[in-house]
Amino acid sequence: MTDPSYNKVFPVSWDELHRNARALAWRLAERGPFEGLVAITRGGLVPAAIVARELDVRLIDTVCIVSYKDDRQRGELNVIKAASGDGTGMLIVDDLVDTGHTAKLVRQMLPKAHFATIYAKPAGRPMVDSYVTEVSQDTWILFPWDMEPQYARPVAELRGTR
Repeated sequence: MTDPSYNKVFPVSWDELHRNARALAWRLAERGPFEGLVAITRGGLVPAAIVARELDVRLIDTVCIVSYKDDRQRGELNVIKAASGDGTGMLIVDDLVDTGHTAKLVRQMLPKAHFATIYAKPAGRPMVDSYVTEVSQDTWILFPWDMEPQYARPVAELRGTR
């Protein structure tokens, strides 16, 4: 069952994600240079790869956390892999900050790192240092890796006028 608190859907295309990740890199270029980057898996992997390319960062690590039971229902945070150090000189990249629970946990692991996301919701926004786009708390962001092209019924059919 999906979480009823999400009553809006915001689909993001590959092109849009790439543009926004590059925009994030432009903002971060002023904050660097960074010695390395930590991607939060799995959502942060693609944005982290783009940001790492744009900023010419070659040292890349991951923090692996499971936070969803299924497509939209949150579960307990489960750290599968942590990163070492205190985050000095490091950049943390994730796709979005939602409630801030994952971000808070990662901040505790790497308190001196700069935390950046592409998308930020109001509840989690205070946990990140940089982001590109804010979306409402009740919006589910549908990332391109979660979608596939398929037939869409015409509006006339949906309205029953066909």
